Amino acid sequence: MMEAPPAGGGGEAVVIRIFHHYVSRMAFTLLLLELLILLSAASGASLMWLDGHRGGAAGNPWLSALAFALVLLFSMSTLGMYQHHPRGDLRHNLVRIMPSFALGFALLSVLVQLVPAIHFGRAGSLVFGLGALGVLLARLVVYTSARSGMLEERLILVGDGAIARECVELAAERLGLHRFNVVGCVAVAGEPRCVAPGLLLPAGQSLLSLARQHEAREIVVTVADRRNGTFPVRQLLECALGGVAVTDAAAFFEREACQIRIDSLQPSYLIFGGGFDQSFLRAGVKRAFDLLASGAICLLSLPVMLLAALCVRAEDGGPVFYQQERVGLHGRVFRVLKFRSMRVDAEGDGKPAWAAADDPRATRVGHWIRKLRIDELPQMLNVFKGEMSFVGPRPERGFFVEQLCRDVAYYNVRHSIKPGITGLAQVRYQYGASVDDAVRKLQYDLYYVKNNSLFLDLLILVDTVQVVLFGKGGR
Repeated sequence: MMEAPPAGGGGEAVVIRIFHHYVSRMAFTLLLLELLILLSAASGASLMWLDGHRGGAAGNPWLSALAFALVLLFSMSTLGMYQHHPRGDLRHNLVRIMPSFALGFALLSVLVQLVPAIHFGRAGSLVFGLGALGVLLARLVVYTSARSGMLEERLILVGDGAIARECVELAAERLGLHRFNVVGCVAVAGEPRCVAPGLLLPAGQSLLSLARQHEAREIVVTVADRRNGTFPVRQLLECALGGVAVTDAAAFFEREACQIRIDSLQPSYLIFGGGFDQSFLRAGVKRAFDLLASGAICLLSLPVMLLAALCVRAEDGGPVFYQQERVGLHGRVFRVLKFRSMRVDAEGDGKPAWAAADDPRATRVGHWIRKLRIDELPQMLNVFKGEMSFVGPRPERGFFVEQLCRDVAYYNVRHSIKPGITGLAQVRYQYGASVDDAVRKLQYDLYYVKNNSLFLDLLILVDTVQVVLFGKGGR
């Protein structure tokens, strides 16, 4: 299901929602364009080869073209070519095209052996050549367009406090293909100023006239206290009626950063903001996905798990597996299974401690299996038992949960669904090692709990492959 995101006024949506998940319209257009290019390259080259080789063994050209396009899109996705990135410029993406096509070639080579109907014959090199050239041209056109000032969204912030500063910082990061520019902030009495004076817009003008003067198509409300009598309700209504989109800061962060920020969150936003699909159909689809994904990865990773078990045992002669109590769905405690990555006496004093960079408690083998996330693979058993999902918030230890529920607002919301082996926070943020890290990861977890779907699960699964390939975030 695809829809434009809700907005408080006019203006064309620069992001779309697919099954509740926000996707850059430009990135989605790029993916569809490249799908069409790859399908055309594969089907055209295959048909050209078949015309001259009618008597030879040939596969189905249409199935072969579809397999080629989907495998290449998967390969490019796993190497982050459709993902938000701080250095998401044309050069960064072009560098990843060759490794993506090399990975695609390897996957297709296996697929051709398994499915005889998929066959390219001598047209294989032509298929890859045309596909690579088409992707290069598509990226050139799309990235040139994305850098155009005509496509850059201009917005005005109502408020000049801490939340406004975070919006300015988010705009400065310039993530992905969707770009926006904060043209200025409108000060509201009673807020402590946290933005640079140069960003303040002159007082005395209405919000609608400021928006038209600066060609801003959206106004983001960042005011924390909206009951002090100075909140410009009438002016915001005038903007909405005048064709300028009015967006709450919580919705803005959800849309632009895939986060539900704790500091800008009102309880009413969670209550009336939609999402939180807990239907029987969603539960059934998620369980089927858990079993299929876990079963497939178990089979594919069996040699890796056997090697990891041998290495863990050989290093110090200690136990291969490690069980630890974690908090799961509705606060129920269960025992998670992992490959042991720390010394046997890692917590000899009985006091739980956060994992740290270059943790001295980790063994030499443990350092690498944690970095590559191999230590998490035995948790497939927890998935089969129904204690965990494949995708969801990472389960935390009871000692830390008690502390975080006391100190962090809305922390317990993440326990409304099953915990997961991987999750949005794991692919978007580093390994958690403090209360501050837990808060930042919670903001991704809240987004997932609110907007979870099979589509989002599949995206996280693809991103997890990238995390494992490049060893991101492990400690």
